[in-house]
Amino acid sequence: MTAFAQTLEAPLFWRRSAPTGDALIDALRRGDLAAVGTAYDLHHQAVRAFARRLTGDADAAEDLVQEVFITLAKAGGKFDGRCALRTFLIGIAINHARHHVRAAARRRRAWLHASDGQTDHAPAADASSAQAELAGLLSQALDELPIDQRVAFILCEVEERTAAEAADLTGAPEATMRTRLFHARKKLREALQRKGLS
Repeated sequence: MTAFAQTLEAPLFWRRSAPTGDALIDALRRGDLAAVGTAYDLHHQAVRAFARRLTGDADAAEDLVQEVFITLAKAGGKFDGRCALRTFLIGIAINHARHHVRAAARRRRAWLHASDGQTDHAPAADASSAQAELAGLLSQALDELPIDQRVAFILCEVEERTAAEAADLTGAPEATMRTRLFHARKKLREALQRKGLS
């Protein structure tokens, strides 16, 4: 096991003396692995939740989370503290998401192909199964979006961030983010209508 992996695996109480706040930022800039472990403890759940929403797949999300914190260990010196650390980590996740989103979409297509493309459109026995069916249809529709539009939709519609906040995270102009969101909504609406939902 690498030193980095050991740092992430070590229980939080082993790192009680790890820095926080400005000291954490300084330690990350110096490449301190204990600081990466502290950042993981503080932010892994939020990064995982974002990755899960973006990929629609728990395995791909977990892979993306690991990649985010490995990148932080290598590039912590680039964090200038002008944004929150969590925002910086979500930005890393967005930058690395393309491969993970494609992998998750391939797995979903393979699963649909293995089940002969059959989806159960029978009346749902209860509200939770109806929600699960809708979530599956939405995941399929999201898979049809280009990654930039998918990111815009997840940030603005699912995470309820403003277009300005989403633009800061992605490095795109706010007007571009609004355009991506517009096209994402339109394509999703059309995809869901093709699947029998209005």
